[in-house]
Amino acid sequence: MIPDFLQYEFMRNALAACLLISVCCGVMGALVVVNRLVFLSGGVAHASYGGVGAAIYLGASPYLGAALFALLASLVMGGISLGAKHRSDATIGVIWAVGMAAGIILVDMTPGYNVDLMSYLFGSILLVPSTSLWLMAALNLVVLGWVRLFYHDLLAMSYDEEHARVMGVPVRGLYFSLLALAALTVVTVIQAVGLILVIALLTIPAVMAERVARSLGIMMAWSVLLCAVFCVSGLLLAYSLNLTAGAAIVMVAAGGFFLSRLWGKMRGAPHTP
Repeated sequence: MIPDFLQYEFMRNALAACLLISVCCGVMGALVVVNRLVFLSGGVAHASYGGVGAAIYLGASPYLGAALFALLASLVMGGISLGAKHRSDATIGVIWAVGMAAGIILVDMTPGYNVDLMSYLFGSILLVPSTSLWLMAALNLVVLGWVRLFYHDLLAMSYDEEHARVMGVPVRGLYFSLLALAALTVVTVIQAVGLILVIALLTIPAVMAERVARSLGIMMAWSVLLCAVFCVSGLLLAYSLNLTAGAAIVMVAAGGFFLSRLWGKMRGAPHTP
């Protein structure tokens, strides 16, 4: 028997979006966590709001503006973090705030604009069109192909950057390509949970997977699985209780995270930050 919610096209699209974003979030989230890029990714997500504002002001697609702004912000932040890692957090924080402020000001300056900006801040997975599903699938193919091609180099860079340089791994190129793909993943996930909550899907499943995985590849697989479980569970919870889907997805993920930490303490597992 087919569940009643599957008779609606918007729910079928939302479920497909949940599964598709789980792939890119799970894989890229694992790389973001092991390379300690969580704060930088959060900065990219929030700075991309400047692109949303600029696109609205110019009459272009807000998601295209967000993608271009996120790529630009990731390259600038990446350059800063490579040059002065010990002081990069302050500059990233400034770019984070400036991007948000620029987006708000540009929207304010747009005459006659009355579209609900909450969909960009908190997502609208129930309104994801079929064209966006194809874009998500294309991003997944790019991410999986990139990881398959450079897996051993990514492994070396993620756990011993200096040794990777000595071994001839193109660390700088890999680092910037990692940031660019993380930025595109952020923009893709914004449609589901919004730029305020996007960092949760990039980090929570990956951090939980890191505690049980014995290799980067297995960590990615666990992260994808956990992300899919959280997204689908949160979506069905939102449908049943008439809640905002993005917030419900993040709360389910957070619940899973804290339960896993509690289970780890009960079993005497070593503490991880």
